[in-house]
This record gives sequence, C-alpha cells and structure tokens, in this order.
Amino acid sequence: MASTFDGLPPSFAGKTTPSRFHVSVPDTKLAELQKLVRLSPLAPATYENQQSNRRYGVSREWMAEAKARWEKFDWRRCEKHINSFPQFMIPIRTVLDNDSVELEIHFVALFSQKRDAVPLIFLHGWPGMTPPDDTKKRNLLIRTFFFVGSFLEFLPILSLFRDEFAPDNLPYHIVVPSLPGYAFSSPPPLDRDFQIQDVARVMNALMVELGFGNGYVAQGGDIGSKVARVMAAEHDACRAVHLNFCIMSQPKNIDTNQLDDIERQGMMRLSEFHRLGSAYALEQATRPSTIGLVLSSSPLALLAWIAEKFLDWTDADPPTDLILESVTLYWLTETLPRSIYPYRQLFTPGTVSAHEKPQWYIHKPFGYSWFPKELAPIPRSWAATTGNLVFYREHTQLIDVANSQGGHFAAMEQPSTLKKDVCDFIAKKEREHGFAEKRILTVLLVESVTKYSIAFISQYNSIIVIVIVASVMPSTTGGFETSKGEKGGKKTELPIRKMEELPFMATLHLFFLPSHPDATKQNTSQENTHSLLTH
Repeated sequence: MASTFDGLPPSFAGKTTPSRFHVSVPDTKLAELQKLVRLSPLAPATYENQQSNRRYGVSREWMAEAKARWEKFDWRRCEKHINSFPQFMIPIRTVLDNDSVELEIHFVALFSQKRDAVPLIFLHGWPGMTPPDDTKKRNLLIRTFFFVGSFLEFLPILSLFRDEFAPDNLPYHIVVPSLPGYAFSSPPPLDRDFQIQDVARVMNALMVELGFGNGYVAQGGDIGSKVARVMAAEHDACRAVHLNFCIMSQPKNIDTNQLDDIERQGMMRLSEFHRLGSAYALEQATRPSTIGLVLSSSPLALLAWIAEKFLDWTDADPPTDLILESVTLYWLTETLPRSIYPYRQLFTPGTVSAHEKPQWYIHKPFGYSWFPKELAPIPRSWAATTGNLVFYREHTQLIDVANSQGGHFAAMEQPSTLKKDVCDFIAKKEREHGFAEKRILTVLLVESVTKYSIAFISQYNSIIVIVIVASVMPSTTGGFETSKGEKGGKKTELPIRKMEELPFMATLHLFFLPSHPDATKQNTSQENTHSLLTH
C-alpha cells in the first residue's frame, strides 16, 4: 500500500522538488557501534544502582542485560520497517538573524490526489516513540517499536490512514517532518542561536514550499506542541492547531478548588513529575554542551539516559530490544547533542512556558486532547487561557483500563484515539470557520493560454461551492493582474495571499453531493453578485 502514496500533491509548485529518501546505514558504521558497545565498561555496583524499583534511576542489572543484547542487535530489521513509508528530503531556505540559511529537511508524507484535501503537519517531541505497522497488535506495548524524538513517533497514525484510504480519497495531505537536528534533518546552524521561533519558521517554510501556503493545520505533543503554537501565532498559513500537551503553571484567576477529581489526580501527576522526574530537563537546559558531549562519548551512557525515560514514562516496561532500537537510531544519526537546543529556551529556571507567553496566544481555532497518563495533564480551564479553545476531548474512558497507555506518548499509545481527535477537530473547524475557502485556490486554464480564472472551492456538509472570479493574467511580481478589480479598467495587482481581501463580481456555482436532500434535482449554476469579503 505504501508505494501508492509516492506521488506529490497536485498543488505542488515549489522551486525544488523533494527527493526520495531511504534509510541505509553503512555496514562499517554498524560494526563500529557494535565494537563500542562491547568495549564500553559498566559502572561499579553502588547502593543507588542496585535498587530494583528505579528510585534513583536505571539499575545496573538492567544495563548489563541490555548491553549483552545490544552486542547482537539487528538494525536492518528496523530499517525495513522505516523504509515501508514514503520519505523525502528537501532544502528549505529561510531567514535567521537577517541572513539566508538553508537546511535539509527530512519528512515522511502521505499526499492525497484530492484538490480539497486538508494539509496537516504532525510535529514530534523529545522523546517520542512509535510502534510497527501491525494493525492487530498495534496497542500492545510488548509488540511496539520505540524511537525517541523523531518523525517515527507518528508512523502508527500514518499506518491507520494508509490502511483506510488510497491517494484518490485520502482527505488530508499528511506531512511528518524531522525537526532540525533530529534524525536525518540538518542540525541547527553552528554560528548562531536557534530557538523555537526558528523551528516554526522552517516548518512553515516547508509547508509553503510543498504548496500549502493557503492554509494548513498543525498538530503536536511535547516539544512539537510548542512549535505548533508558535506556527499558529506567527504564520498566517497555519490556520488551526491541535495539541495533546500544554504544560504550564496555574493561570491567575483559576481556582484549583473548581477542578474535578480527575483533574486533581492529573495535577498530582504533574507535581510528582516536577519533583522527581524533571532533572533531565534542567540538565539539558542549563548544561547542554556538557550533557551532549557526555552522551556522545559512549553508547552505554546514551542508553542509560534514554532508557530511564522509557522505563519511567510508560505504564508497562517496554522490552529491552525496543528501547535499543531507539538508542541505536539516536547514536547512528548523532541526534542527542543536536536535538536538545529547545531546552535552553523552554526549561531554564525562571523562564515562562511557551504555552503561557501572551505573544503566542492562539487566536485561531485551537483543539486540545486530554490523556489521563500524560506527565502534565493540564485541565481544560487552564488550556483555555492560552488560546481560542474550540475543541476539547477528555479521554476519561482510558482511566480504568488496565495498561491504558493513554499518556505522554499518545501518538504511539493511542494512535486511533488521537487520529479521531484530530479528524474531528478539523471537521469542526471546516463546519464553523469556513477553512476550505481560504485553503483552496485553484487556477484554471481557459481558452487563452495566457489567461486564467481564479476559483475558490469550498465544501459545506454536502454542498460544494465554487466561486469563479474575473479572468486574470500572471504578473511579473508573482501575483496576478486583472482588469476587473475594484478600480474598474485599471490593472490591479493581486498577491495570492491577499486574494480573499478584495471584493469582486463573481459567478457562484452550487453542486449537491449525493448525501444532500436536493441531490435528486438537477445541479444548478447561478450567477450572483458575491463579495469575497463576506467569507
């Protein structure tokens, strides 16, 4: 099925065509890793590393067993799974500190051939995990693949879409990039600081280059939730945001006594995480150079650092081999030291959370999904202070389920649930906010080879609306010119991104889909005076 999604979207008109990408680690690099694992010594036994309950971190016994298994680990099996999905590389040029910078961005994508498909970008965090393409066993933790902080976190959701749809009926263009510094994407520049705003700028540029400059939806958890928030706040093309993570402090004028029992339990989880589980974030925020050098010097050091998170943050301990897959990916791509840069900005003591900054308030439609085992299950009332919350779903049905796996790794633990949330959020926005009108701009070739008509295509329930505007000519500045703009016979420059702001006399066509009550009647076409300002 994966091969059927190899094509680019019909809207693609970028300057650079993405190149296909396959993971293929050289044998010499795998042999080097195997040798390093074999020669790396274990620390001596101590009181702390003898505790079986991991009160003070990962145990020496677990590390010894993992080391023995790593020496015989089969990476090629992992590559086969990764390469079953279409992957691409594309150079993205953006401006940082008034300088033009180019980064190679890696992404996996399922592109639809439908012209009204909704562009959707999923943004991963640190760390993240993903299971294999195993429909029957997808929610069983013992059968999963785990990958830290990479695009692979969303492969379970991609698998669900791939199983359900073909390119000709997939309702979304799904893009899952590797953030700069992660996996196969370029690292941040070496000669300047690189922050969440810069990541958001690069991700927005990626979507625009792929042909989605007229509108897309962003979804994210963990670090990805903060990138998505900034994309919505600072970039017009990002029209809506769905998050499953919104860590923040208690807002002013919010009384904790008004929280229900479930929300209070969530606050207890957050308090416990801050007290005993957040030391890693402080280290990565305040001494990223030191920890990056340490964890790049020994594969066993990297294993201990990452394994601790997976063992502590899941409802049931994942099998050792699955943790080794994640650590191997990080080691082979040198991801750890290149990927922790967001922590300086986001977790240094005294800084304000990205979700609380007034400049990053989400004025656009904002959706939030609450999972019971999240490290920071923020109450609805808190999340509502950070944006225009139009969609909220609380998954209390997972609370009493044994090994519910409805937590920090929602894209991995509950892919079907998160997928449904995102689809329902987009559908709600389509109904209530007319997203499609601004999203779709189709340029149709007419009789004259040099003249075009501009059509805004939208679908409301089972009615398709097509508004055809006056004929226009491509201009030398990248926009369009028309002789029928609001200034009469004068040529009026019409940049595409501002098209919806200008009023026109237009032809309105209504086409009823089979589900509409009037579908049995002949589809009609009627001319009306229509101002695009009324959208």
